[in-house]
Amino acid sequence: MKKRILILGAGFGGLELATRLTETVGSDVTITLVDKNDSFFIGFSKFDVMFGRKTPLQIQSFYRDLAAPGVDFRKATVTAIDPATRTVTTDAGTLEADILVVALGADLDHAATPGMVDGGHDFYSLEGATKLATILPSLSSGTALIAVLGAPYKCPPAPFEAALQLHDMLVARGARDQVTLRVATPSPTPLPVSKEGSEVVTRLFAERNIDLLLGHQVTAIDPTKKLATVKDKEPLPYDLFLGVPVHRVPPAVAASGLAPNGWVDVDAYTLETRFPGVYAIGDVTKIPVGAGMVPKAGAFADRAARAVADDIAHVVRGTGDRGRFDGVGQCFLEMGDGEVAMVDANYLGGPTPQVRFLGPSKQYGPDKAAFSATRLARWFKP
Repeated sequence: MKKRILILGAGFGGLELATRLTETVGSDVTITLVDKNDSFFIGFSKFDVMFGRKTPLQIQSFYRDLAAPGVDFRKATVTAIDPATRTVTTDAGTLEADILVVALGADLDHAATPGMVDGGHDFYSLEGATKLATILPSLSSGTALIAVLGAPYKCPPAPFEAALQLHDMLVARGARDQVTLRVATPSPTPLPVSKEGSEVVTRLFAERNIDLLLGHQVTAIDPTKKLATVKDKEPLPYDLFLGVPVHRVPPAVAASGLAPNGWVDVDAYTLETRFPGVYAIGDVTKIPVGAGMVPKAGAFADRAARAVADDIAHVVRGTGDRGRFDGVGQCFLEMGDGEVAMVDANYLGGPTPQVRFLGPSKQYGPDKAAFSATRLARWFKP
């Protein structure tokens, strides 16, 4: 009898896992892929929508066009997970599995920050980026405040990329001198994993007269008074508030017992949970590394999926080596003025993360485009 593989979540991790399993053990398993959405988009492409370079439809790839043969895609919202029996309840029915992989990502909790729902904007969701595309063209005066509202959060460089690209937009419109740009983060440095990267961001902000407010934890906003409350500091005035919402595991994961400490605990190398036959990959997990953790970014979810696929192949066929996650990944940073930087990291190759910060330079633009194009071509039909 074929093993039943159930993958919850069709982001970077779920898509790569389903694809690799069809390549390695496709004839020996059934693969069901569940996601509440009907389409996927590369995270950094939200900036193309936010700044009016593309429409939402131009960055979406639809699950009806999955390239991997034999994958049974189900559009459904996961409402409950029983990891002990590997039984999953959705709004479209119940699913059972021999091997369960949780790749549901991190939810954005706008309500965790008072005032954010009524008076703030986010650019981490496609809906938020689409709304901002209608607002930013009319920004011509006042203060735009970008604030990180909690940690950890997906794609750590994104708030700084947003500020640099907003600067370029305002310069092109001749409105930069009339708008104050500020970024507030609770972190003591912009990119804690990279001293060199933090220095570059700090320099670029100084050159562009963007205020960088380190150690500033925004805890609430008042949309009427246009003030952001900051822990142990004076409030910050704003005219436009862009927040990186607090991130949490989805409710079904929180209620399942998989995440007693807020995120799903896994073995750093096999990505197994404490429940037999249950793995977790991507943003829903926490993999400690020294004082930090493996970042919540698509490149690492992709890499984790490859390791889990290889481990499942070993379990199913009883041959070959076990899969092993190596903590390797790359992130691309839009640094403004058409320049791109790259962070090349290995989080599990030693006692501390090994990180190289390359650029910024226009030469990394094609690398960023290839990062996106090769994955979309692998996961979706033309």
